[in-house]
Order: sequence, then C-alpha cells, then structure tokens
Amino acid sequence: MMLAACTVPHPEAHPDRPASIRVASYNIALHDERAGGVIARLEAGDESARKVAAVIQHVRPDIVLINELDHDDALRAAELFQRDYLEVGQFGNAPIRYPYRFATRVNTGEPSGLDLDGDGSTDGPNDAWGFGRHPGEYAMLLLSRFPIDAERVRTFRYLRWSAMPGALRPMNPDGTPFHPDAIWQVLRLSSKNHWDVPVATPFGVLHVLASHPTPPAFDGPEGRNKARNHDEIRLFADYLAGGERAAWIVDDAGVRGGLAGDARFVIVGDQNADPNDGNSVGLGIRQLLEHPRVHPDPLPRGSGGGAESAARDGGANLEHRGDPDLDTGAFGPRVGNLRVDYALPSRNVEVVGSGVFWPRSDEPGHDWAEASDHRMVWVDIRW
Repeated sequence: MMLAACTVPHPEAHPDRPASIRVASYNIALHDERAGGVIARLEAGDESARKVAAVIQHVRPDIVLINELDHDDALRAAELFQRDYLEVGQFGNAPIRYPYRFATRVNTGEPSGLDLDGDGSTDGPNDAWGFGRHPGEYAMLLLSRFPIDAERVRTFRYLRWSAMPGALRPMNPDGTPFHPDAIWQVLRLSSKNHWDVPVATPFGVLHVLASHPTPPAFDGPEGRNKARNHDEIRLFADYLAGGERAAWIVDDAGVRGGLAGDARFVIVGDQNADPNDGNSVGLGIRQLLEHPRVHPDPLPRGSGGGAESAARDGGANLEHRGDPDLDTGAFGPRVGNLRVDYALPSRNVEVVGSGVFWPRSDEPGHDWAEASDHRMVWVDIRW
C-alpha cells in the first residue's frame, strides 16, 4: 500500500538517467549484546529486520547508510539482511536490491587494553575504542545501486583525538585532565569510523561522508562523551573546510588533508546531535548545518508522526524548542524526540525533495517505523 503522505515520490525519470537520486540515512537498531547474535537472529527470521527492510523498500533510496547493524569480517550479517530481507518483499512492498556495498571494521567493541573510563579495569565495554560489548557492535553498512570506487575510499578509524587542534579534551571538575596523558595521546577520535566513500552515480561522482558519533550522554561530570560527540562532528567540518583546517586529518592509509573543494557530497549518519534540544555541547551539529560548503538545510519532515509521538509521550518534549516533525528519533519521555539523523548535501547540487519516514498511528507503515528508535531520513538531489 502506498503512503503518499509519508514519502516524496521520485520525479519522473529520463530513460537514460534518473531525474534525481535519493540518499538516505537509517539507524535500524539491529545490534546484539552477543557476538554473532544478529547473524543468529537473521538466520532464524527476525521481525524487526522485516520491518526496517519494509521501510527501505517503501522509501527506496538509491544510496543508504545503515547505522547499527553489527559487523562481522565475513559480512555474513550484511549478506543475510540483503538477501533474506531486502531482496524479499516485506508487508506488501516490492523487493529492493543493492548490487554494491561498503563495510569495514569499526572501533566499537574493539579492546583498547587501557582503562578508558577510569574505573580501574581495562576490559569493560567503556574500555573499547568505542563503546561496545564485542567487536563490530553498532557498526555501519553502506548500500548503493551505483558502483562504489573502493580504491578511493578513505577511512579514519585510527585517527587520534589528540591530533585535532583545539580538541575538547575531557576535564575533571577540578581542572585536571580526565584521561592521563599516556591514554590521551593514543585515544581514537571516531567511536565507530568515519568514511568518505566515492559513488559513481549517473550524474557523476558523489562522496558519501558517513559516520555515527557517540551519544553526548552516559558519562560523568567530565563530559567525555559530550566532548567526543562534538569533535567527531567537527572532524567532517574540518574535512570539508580543507587547507590548514584539514591539515591535521590523516586517513588510515596515511593520506593527509580534506575533501577537494569542488567535490559533491552528502553527509549521512546518526550524528546523535539535535540543533535545538538534547545534550550537545558547543556548536554540535551546527558545525555541519551552517558549514559554507553544505547546502542550506533541506529540513526533511515527516507526515505528522513525530508531532503525534511528542504530544503522546510528553515529558521532555514539552520543553523542546525544535519542530517535532523534523525529529528522527523517539527516545521516550525522559529524553524526548530529537533530530539526530541527517542527509546533508553539498551546495553544488540541487535539492528536489527530502523527508523523514514517520507515519502517524492511523497510517500504514507506522508499525514498521517503530521497529527502531530512529526514523529514516532522505534527500533527493541532482546536478
């Protein structure tokens, strides 16, 4: 069943080239505390996976970043999700196939061997390079209908936080550093990974800038996660600025510097930062929303589901300043709904549509959307 109120239909396509391409970000919350747990669930038949696949099949993005699908080196979870869920029609939707994908290791769950949270032990989930109970938890997967130039992909998994000029180093209330110098000098910036993935679209090369910064929460008075969230977002802000601002950035292959000034891009991911509400510090997501290379905010909206949810849950939502129909995550009355997921294109493309898949409770697809605490956001572009 079509949900015209919840989606922006693709414009009519020319036989030789589509009228636009749709780029999306979707945190599907398909992770498990056990290593291999997601694989076992997908093999057995997972109802949540069916529902998030239905959302993807309905919105039908050409390129989609999946946040929070556990990674394994054999890409077994990715293969199962694509073959048995996306390529099989769910809840009356047509199957969808992505011939190209990119995935690689992330920092979540990777043991550091260090006491990163100051609790006296070195083996807890907070002592991994990024919070996680096993390597690959909360990972990322990029799916594309168009070829990915794997040779030109840049990743930033090993980039050290201390390399960032003016980094927001976490400090104790008494003014001393939270992390001893020996730890601070090796601490990685990216809680998962940051990717620059060139995709050969029918319009030309599009750089997909993918990330999933840590939430600005679950820390102490030192605010280490708040600071890290800000600086993970800043990484791509500096990457786009280029020149001296990007001179500190070195990718995992040892290549220094930022993105070419004439490159076209879309920033995608669960940034865990709302421009108006929540726990972000400093400029937070505004580092990207107000960046001179980023297109004026397309303000993707839902069809009323976000406003309905905020009114129903109340709590923190009653104090929020942001438009609830721009929200992309439902986190309960204590935190409220927030806009944390983004698809932000460069200024040198034309935006022809955008949206958030958040049906109202009386619309078809509402139950699919609630399989995750996040909603898919997308933007339609051309050039």
